[in-house]
Amino acid sequence: MEQKGQPNFRTKQIFEWLHKRNVSDFGQMTNLSAQLREELSAEFYLNCLKIKKKLVSRIDDTVKYLYELQDGECVESVFMKYQYGNSICISTQVGCRMGCSFCASTKAGFVRCLTPSEMLEQVYRTEQDTGQKISNIVLMGIGEPLDNFENVMAFLELISHPSGRNLGQRHITLSTCGLVPRIYELADRKLQITLSISLHAPNNTMRSKTMPVNLKYPIEELLEACCYYIQQTNRRISFEYALIKGVNDREQDANELAARLKPLLCHVNLIPVNEIKERDYQASKKQNVIRFSRLLEQSGINVTVRRTLGQDINAACGQLRRDNRS
Repeated sequence: MEQKGQPNFRTKQIFEWLHKRNVSDFGQMTNLSAQLREELSAEFYLNCLKIKKKLVSRIDDTVKYLYELQDGECVESVFMKYQYGNSICISTQVGCRMGCSFCASTKAGFVRCLTPSEMLEQVYRTEQDTGQKISNIVLMGIGEPLDNFENVMAFLELISHPSGRNLGQRHITLSTCGLVPRIYELADRKLQITLSISLHAPNNTMRSKTMPVNLKYPIEELLEACCYYIQQTNRRISFEYALIKGVNDREQDANELAARLKPLLCHVNLIPVNEIKERDYQASKKQNVIRFSRLLEQSGINVTVRRTLGQDINAACGQLRRDNRS
């Protein structure tokens, strides 16, 4: 705006049109002059996503989107309704290079990182399509957020900006498989987001078989980074644990996990694993989930069992994009 000889307040006006009113065309910015709108339209474009596919659950109204990006690539987002408000799970990369064996997101391969605008657009277009406000954001879709660190940090700054969407950071959860150096960097920023660690195993032998990242950053290093994060932010960490029948859902697994985590300010979120066609992993039986949960609670670990939403539309991220590419 300075280069165009415009007053400083034009910057805030444009920012609010983009991040409060979520316009998709410069022509909609009616408090700008017609000449300025024409100049902006000629020199710039707004990076709006297109809905390529949309699935709506008949069970709980969960909505799964396959969004098409400007370059033709696709990512997924999932809109979920809870008693405390509406949540969206967004993607941070086109594909993923972490290689976790139980995850559909990595099966179609890694292409590139998403820009901050492509992450924001998943939120804005979903609100526009559903007509409902989103109160919580989870960076737990396709991709590893800390593998796209700078763009994700820019997204967090923009989505929480007072002149824009102004979403409180405590309403945002970032999930990582455990990129230890980036956890330290994130801790030093002292953000008030919730950090969620995809742990899924109580020891290195078991975790390394399903999560290649553990070969570089074993559990001991990961938990040391988690301790530092808690010290810097005074925020409780959430540990995600996908229960796989006969693999990590035994009584000894629960006891070993509890011993690992007991010193930490944390809670464990138990998740029946999503079954994908490339693997023969099966979700633990309900009674095994209950037993595992009780064993953790008896050891003083705060634990929840994730409510499964959108089962009739395969709401777990990665499957729509994979099918679209096949």
